[in-house]
Amino acid sequence: MQPTHKTSSGEIICLEVFGDELTIVNCARVSFGVEKTTLDERDQKLLTYLVRHQHFSPFRHVFLRFKITAPEFVLRQWFKHVVGAEWTSAHPTQLHGWNEISGRYIINDEIHTPTAWRKQSTENKQGSDGELDAEAQKECTALYQTCCETISETYRKLIEKGVAKEQARSLLPLSTQTKVIWTCSLQAAINFVQLRSDLHAQLEIREFSDIIGEMLKERFPYTWEAFEM
Repeated sequence: MQPTHKTSSGEIICLEVFGDELTIVNCARVSFGVEKTTLDERDQKLLTYLVRHQHFSPFRHVFLRFKITAPEFVLRQWFKHVVGAEWTSAHPTQLHGWNEISGRYIINDEIHTPTAWRKQSTENKQGSDGELDAEAQKECTALYQTCCETISETYRKLIEKGVAKEQARSLLPLSTQTKVIWTCSLQAAINFVQLRSDLHAQLEIREFSDIIGEMLKERFPYTWEAFEM
């Protein structure tokens, strides 16, 4: 198990890794009835060949399991990499497992407060550009926290009056913190990083993606190099 990595909006930990780069090359060579016990230079070249020619199935025999704590708005974007996942497609978003804590079972009103407020980009309708000035930061944080306190108080009162948690939770904002376990193939994890570490991705999810990218680079150096070429 790796250490917990913090971001501005949550945290992530790699719980388990199933397989390694030797797993990949052995799966690629199974057609020839060959199985190796150590990785050598020929295997490194094979990894590059597989990526260059888009022979991705061997990379789907390695899996990673993550535990993620993040606001709903981050995980809503993340879940796009899981939607439609199944076992027969050649698409890189297949082979995922996704399980989340449920507001139907527990009371959950922990709400994320941004560490800094960013300006709306004038060139990118969906993006941000720089931060508000110091005075505006204080004013926006005060407005935000007042709203969150009202929401949380009302949510709790509804539950105290007997309202079902599955209904009361409809008050909660997209910034409510939640937890998921995400299991995915190595190829799917690389695909996630390729898309979400892009500068056009939202900062909060990009922070998570960059952490995963560093994990993959350290654990699967030759595979990482092959995908970067």
